[in-house]
Amino acid sequence: MNNAEIQIQFPRPGEWGEFTLTPIYQDKGGYRPPARYTQDEIPADHAPAMAAVVTALVGLGEDWQASQVWARLGITMTYDVVNDRSEYVFAVDLTVEAVNPQGGRRVFTSRDYPAFVITEPAAVAFFMFFTTNQ
Repeated sequence: MNNAEIQIQFPRPGEWGEFTLTPIYQDKGGYRPPARYTQDEIPADHAPAMAAVVTALVGLGEDWQASQVWARLGITMTYDVVNDRSEYVFAVDLTVEAVNPQGGRRVFTSRDYPAFVITEPAAVAFFMFFTTNQ
């Protein structure tokens, strides 16, 4: 585990094609100055992982639209029904600040939306790509 996170801002909530991604992580010299990436700077092989984040956000419904997302790496337990076994896996855990048409603001977590815990290996690789020294 690490103390890294990725912040994603959507300038127009509900329009997922435009965003700014800012990874925050510590290197040998301390926390590095944040770099910012736009949707056009995400490597093509990591685009499916970003799509998984957007898919989770769409679950908020029409009343709430994500304006900012914080992604952190965690560990969660998964259960395989077919083989009747569980295991711990790395997962990307989202915290989402959303707005509604009336101007309300609210923070949602995986307690509100279990889909905010993304266990796909591509999502973990995406997180690691942006939060480790390249």
